[in-house]
Amino acid sequence: MHTYTRRTLLNASVTAAASGLLTACSGADSHSEPGPHSGSAQGAGRSSGSARGPGTIDGFRPFVPKGPKGYVNPSDPEVLAAERKRGSGPVRTYRFTARETSFDLAGKTVRTWAYSDRIPGEVVRATAGDILDFTLVNRLPVGTTMHSHGVRLRCDMDGVPELTQKTIKPGSEFNYRFVVSHPGTYLLHSHEGMQLDRGLYAPLIIDDPREPLSYDKEWVVVLDDWVDGLAGSTPDAVLAQLQKVKGPVPKRMGGMDMGRGHGGHSAPRGSSHGPDRILRGGLSRMLQGMGGNVDYPYYLINGRVPHAPSVFRARPGDRIRVRFINAGADTAFRVALGGHEMTVTHTDGYPVEHRATEALVIGMAERYDVVITAKDGVFPLVALAEGKDARALAVLNTGKSKDLPAPSVHPDELDGRFMPAHKLVPADSVAFSDDKPDREIQIKLTGNMKWYDWSFDRRPYSVEQRHPVRQGERVRITFFNRTGMWHPLHLHGHTFAITGPDGGGARKDTAIVLPQDRLVVDFYADNPGLWMLHCHNQYHSESGMMTILGYRK
Repeated sequence: MHTYTRRTLLNASVTAAASGLLTACSGADSHSEPGPHSGSAQGAGRSSGSARGPGTIDGFRPFVPKGPKGYVNPSDPEVLAAERKRGSGPVRTYRFTARETSFDLAGKTVRTWAYSDRIPGEVVRATAGDILDFTLVNRLPVGTTMHSHGVRLRCDMDGVPELTQKTIKPGSEFNYRFVVSHPGTYLLHSHEGMQLDRGLYAPLIIDDPREPLSYDKEWVVVLDDWVDGLAGSTPDAVLAQLQKVKGPVPKRMGGMDMGRGHGGHSAPRGSSHGPDRILRGGLSRMLQGMGGNVDYPYYLINGRVPHAPSVFRARPGDRIRVRFINAGADTAFRVALGGHEMTVTHTDGYPVEHRATEALVIGMAERYDVVITAKDGVFPLVALAEGKDARALAVLNTGKSKDLPAPSVHPDELDGRFMPAHKLVPADSVAFSDDKPDREIQIKLTGNMKWYDWSFDRRPYSVEQRHPVRQGERVRITFFNRTGMWHPLHLHGHTFAITGPDGGGARKDTAIVLPQDRLVVDFYADNPGLWMLHCHNQYHSESGMMTILGYRK
């Protein structure tokens, strides 16, 4: 992963703003040459875009999904009007290629899918107010898309296949172009089937041109769980085991059209589905039940396994901003830095009142920013896989020693003070008012491990589903978890405030609801379109725990 100093970030932001003035003046459809934050593993260049012609909008042909009439479609005038309000700034251009590649797991080479042969993919950076322009080239044997997780963007750039765009076919490419209006720590990942549980993800960092935090260095920490390419396992085959599918993996297994799981027995070890990867009996006190469904062979930090960890170097006394991103598909991580206290400054990109803690639990697709003051020595950064009796490891080194902590290291801070998301209080600049909601929606989380039939309100996902809202409303959603498992719930295109009797109001886009508990969130319907709402356990969502919020015309 890249290391950025505070001075580098500030100088780059100033230079980027200056270099983008001419681009900004030439309009939102212009392209710039690569700036200080631009590039790719292949080298940055101009985006190709889509061919312009009759019926195109902003250079590409809009997609109209199946579904009831009377809703705002992804490229409708309401969507374009909301995008214009976000302004137009310098263009930051990237080009990613999704393809099969070899990945070295500390001496064990596996075949998997990744962006431009890197896991995690290259850090994509822009400054709030910029236009982010990246082209995704598909060299995979199947279709794919890319989703900018947590970004409040125009709907037709959201990357949900068959809802906001057509799947990008093998050999084709798609140009994503949108304004990034809010700073924060975000995540790029495929939104097609089980592809997220391969290597198709990358950090997305939107810098604040008026950054209020004071720090010397930045450490981007990407957490992941890994099964692909090991002893014949693939995420699709693991899903087939969980859904108790017999025989070869169906062609569309893991695709967006999958509904209920099938009956039968789980695939035996050595079957066409690979080794048995189902987690049995793994319990987590923090999550009040099972930690997950999949028994992963490896857990990673920045693509490295515990016996060959990545090492972040700093000086004693440095203030380090750590950006935690959980890119896993089925694992919540409890993270702590040995010998250090962490000060939480942001969650899911939005600032909170600073709170000291020793440990955090980070669900899939959640992000936390913390600041630490580095001590002198070598310290383990441990990400404990909740309920799975395993961990990921990275190292902070501020001295001359080359000794590394043991892969099984367990710092006391992992069992120390813990700061849950619902206890965080938003910074005044992003806090919602105490207004009452204009609309209330209640959603029940349903399903179980026996049938693996995860869903909302006992209805498996259909692209034609709609939960109606209207632009300008304050909407309250109450999730009632009727299952025996925890779920990280994600709303596309918006951030919500965690409210209810126990909520502190922190702004998030992904939040955990515990077994037999409830989660109450408020958001403002200020980004028209059709927006996915789903569990970010990839195995749950691809079994049916997804639905759609739709803006009425």
